Amino acid sequence: MVQQLLRSRRSMVRAITCTTRPPRSGEKNGVDYYFLKAADFLTRVQAGNFLEHATVYGNSYGLLKSELLGKLRAGKDVLLNVDVQGAAAIREKARSEPELKDALVTIFLTPVSLSEIERRLKRRAADAPEVILKRVAAARQEIVQWKNFDYLLLSSSKEEDLRRALAIIEAEKMRVQRAQPPGL
Repeated sequence: MVQQLLRSRRSMVRAITCTTRPPRSGEKNGVDYYFLKAADFLTRVQAGNFLEHATVYGNSYGLLKSELLGKLRAGKDVLLNVDVQGAAAIREKARSEPELKDALVTIFLTPVSLSEIERRLKRRAADAPEVILKRVAAARQEIVQWKNFDYLLLSSSKEEDLRRALAIIEAEKMRVQRAQPPGL
């Protein structure tokens, strides 16, 4: 979905998050993630460099404030791909950060069932069976958070998911507080 959105909207860029997990096959530092050593990650946490951060499945993940705000200030629409913990932390920061509050739109994207989540994880073939079980258990707890988002997008097909996400983005761009005034 992230790649499809970025291809469909040239004005949109992805915020690159940091992680302490090792790169998967084909992933590149600075493109997919910023891959950091645990000590470097902790140093940045202690310095207050992260907008949000969490440890998930034994690895740390976080979004640098400079990564997001730099792209917003450059006039870009910034796409974040974060879990429910990250979204909650960002919503909390947005309450006291007008620049972030004005830009923030949240979409909860989920398959229609836990069995579908499990099927997709198995098809991806990136995780061991015990990791898949942990992810499904976590998904069960995360799904109840959908009410805290601006939109709920129940996944069907890739094409339909993209169409609906683009419709949300277009509607949000037309909100009076975000729209550019007419040139009269």
